[in-house]
This record gives sequence, C-alpha cells and structure tokens, in this order.
Amino acid sequence: MKLNVFAACVAAPMIASIALINVIDANPPYYVKPIEDENDYARVLELSLLFYEAQRSGRLPKSNRIHWRGDSALEDHGLNGEDLTGGYYDAGDFVKFGFTMAATTTLLAWGAVSWPEAYTAAGQLNEVREAIRWATEYFIKCHVSEYVFYGQVGDFSLDHTFWGRPEELNTTRPAYKIDPEHPGSDLAGETAAALAASSIVFRDQDPEYSARCLKHAKELYRFANRYRGLYHEAIRGAAQYYESTDYGDELAWAGAWLFKATNDTMYLEDAEHHYQHFHLRERPNEFFYNKKVAGVQVLLAQLTGQQEYQNAARAFCDFSVRQQKRTTKGLLYIDKFGTLCHAANVAFVCMEAADSPGIGDPQEYRQFAEQQIYYMLGGGGRSYVIGWGRNPPKQPHHAASSCPDRPAACGWPEFDKDAPNPQILYGALVSGPDEADEFHDHREDYVYTEVTLDYNAGFTSALAGLLQLRVKSTT
Repeated sequence: MKLNVFAACVAAPMIASIALINVIDANPPYYVKPIEDENDYARVLELSLLFYEAQRSGRLPKSNRIHWRGDSALEDHGLNGEDLTGGYYDAGDFVKFGFTMAATTTLLAWGAVSWPEAYTAAGQLNEVREAIRWATEYFIKCHVSEYVFYGQVGDFSLDHTFWGRPEELNTTRPAYKIDPEHPGSDLAGETAAALAASSIVFRDQDPEYSARCLKHAKELYRFANRYRGLYHEAIRGAAQYYESTDYGDELAWAGAWLFKATNDTMYLEDAEHHYQHFHLRERPNEFFYNKKVAGVQVLLAQLTGQQEYQNAARAFCDFSVRQQKRTTKGLLYIDKFGTLCHAANVAFVCMEAADSPGIGDPQEYRQFAEQQIYYMLGGGGRSYVIGWGRNPPKQPHHAASSCPDRPAACGWPEFDKDAPNPQILYGALVSGPDEADEFHDHREDYVYTEVTLDYNAGFTSALAGLLQLRVKSTT
C-alpha cells in the first residue's frame, strides 16, 4: 500500500515458549498468559483496538493504556491557527493522512454497526467507539468551514529526517487543505462516509454527538459533490504515498452511507447515479483505501436488495474466493504492499456480503474469511500480529516502539539495531509475507514489516464478524 520508508510496525518481544498473550489489565505492565486457542477472535480484537491507542496523536486521556506513549504534536495547527491536534499517526512515522484515516474509520464503523454483539461479547464495545471517536473528533476539527477541510498534517520528507518518539518530534509540521479552488472529492467523500457511518455507531449511545457527525458528513458530501477533483492534486505530498486514482467510488460510498444514516432517498438516488455515471458496476479485484467499488456494491445490495448490486457483489466475492491468486499456503495475494491488509479487507467485505440475502454462498464466504484470518493469526506457521501467537514479528518498522523506556535517548541507532523493538505494539498487523509465503523480520524491511492504520481496519472488522458467528452459535 503506502510506499513510505518509515512506516508503523512494532516488534513483539521474545515470548518464545509462551504461545499466545492477552492484555488483561488496563494499567501497565500488561500481563502475559498462555492460552490454547490461537484463533481467539475476542482477544485479538482487543489487541487490534489497542494498536489504535498506540497511534494516537495529541493530548492523551487519563485512560491511556500505552505506558510508552504521551502527549505529542500539541502545536499542530492550520494556516490560520486552527487547532488540528488529535487524530492518528498513519504508521510508524508521524504524518497524519486524512484520506487513509477516514477510510480506516469507515471500515471500523461498518464492522461496529454490523456486529455490535461481537464487540459486546469481547468487552470491546466502548473501546471500538473510542477508537472511532478519536478519528471523528479530529475530522470535525479539520472541517474548519463548509468548503474547507484539512487533509494532512506533517510533511513526509521532513518527517523522515527524524527517528524517535513522537513526544520528541523536532520537525516542522505544515498543514494542507482542500477548498473550492483546490478540491478533493475523494478525500471529502471518504470523510463524509466515515462520519455518516460513525453517526450510526453513536446514534443510541450519544445522540447529540451522532447528530454532530451527521451534520459534518452532509456538508462534506456536498463539498465533494459540488467541487470535483482529486485530493492529491491539491495536497501534492500525498501523491507519492496515497494517490487516489478516481473519486467516483468515494462519491457513491458517501451517498450510500448517508442514506443508511438518514433514510433520505436523495442520498440513495445520488449513490445510484454515481454508480452508473462512474461505471462502478465492473468487477474489481481488490478493496482498500483507494478502491471502494466492492464496498459500494455490497452496501448498495444491503440497502436496496436490488439484483444488479447483488450480482455485482457476488461476482467480486466469487472471484476472490475461487479464482484470485493465492500463496502456496492459501493466503489471498493481491499486492506485496499490505499483503495481509488486502486479504483481510476482502475477507471482511465478503463477510458483509454473506450477511446479505441474495449474494452468493454465505457459508463459502465465511469459510474463506476464517481461512484468511487464521493464516494471519498463525495458521501459515507464524503469527503476523504483534504480540500474538507463534513467532510474531520482532523487528517491525515503527519508530516509537523501537525506543527504550524514557529517559533513555532514542534516534537512528535504534533504527539500525538488530534486536527486537523494546516496546510491544500489541495487535498491529504487519504488511506480511510475499507470494512465496516468505517473511523478512527486519526493521528496515518495511515492505514486510510496515504497519498502518488501514492495515488493521478490515482485519479488526473481520475479527468482529467471525466472533459474531461464534456468539450466534452459542445462543
């Protein structure tokens, strides 16, 4: 996915004889205990959400569970001094990319909307809400006026002159925005989708905040639809790392989510118009931050029950399950950057399809999802989730977790050190193996050991979907 050289990964320290771990105390130190089921979705779900806490920027709450993290980037501001603190660092670096943060939030919210019983069973319903809210509050800050939205804080080239703790950042952190003269329909549309989906998450628990999210979602969708353009043409630094190839899928995505959140048929009509106008009926072969078509097809099938969308969603999942390239050990293989993210995202969206009448064979899709997630948790011979399972990655590419406890110094020597990261970035899913199932566990080998916000998003929601099946089977 992202081609950055200093991304987010973390090493799980030597757990050698202890096969699996679980965070069982909200305060450090975290306790480790062996368990028998390495496919324990509830406990991995807990860890995956813990990863998002480790990625927080801004002033941390008293409930912060990551003892090696503190307040950071408290001077983040817009061109007119607007407060842009908060949100998430994208990876092991310290840039805040709005496009992928929004895509991450939409997928987390979709899973929470679809399978709240799973989060309740895992004791993680509050945690997933907090993970989503940390992003949505930042988006609301970035939406400084109806047609102005800040889509990035931090410059990648400047950021990568620094290796260390975010609390000790010493680089300039410029902010970049979209506006009517420099539009970004993809960025504004994805953020509208994220806020609309999140408004459903908070509808019963915090109606006032839900309404606030929905208000900004509507305004951002109007911005995206009225002023058309690709966001990386306005925010040039994003092109090298998170280029967007089109915005039609984001417009349809946002329209569909706004219809789900409001039941206003105007948004459904818009979504269906975008679907036809931007030729989104064609079968995609992937589902990730830059390609939302498969998600649009499944969501529209869920919302309308129309055969056109059901057939499109079935074509995608049937192709993915039956024909898409696999590694020797059975991992879906789409791209070396974010190998596991791609597989997890497909597993997630096809689980959504499995819950929707008229879309393919639900049992086949669910078995496929279980196989893919099992590979990530250790079924392929090793775990790819930090701090979990057999032989998890020990040297991922993540600056903060490579640092020893304060007050010890941290810098480029820690990047070069051939040793496990001192801090455990629990629950982070690394980019993963290559098409031969080979994995190089070296900090500098970011193609294998990177982690990012979006790498974990579909994975987290797929875990929730699989856990939901277990919950149902026992009730």
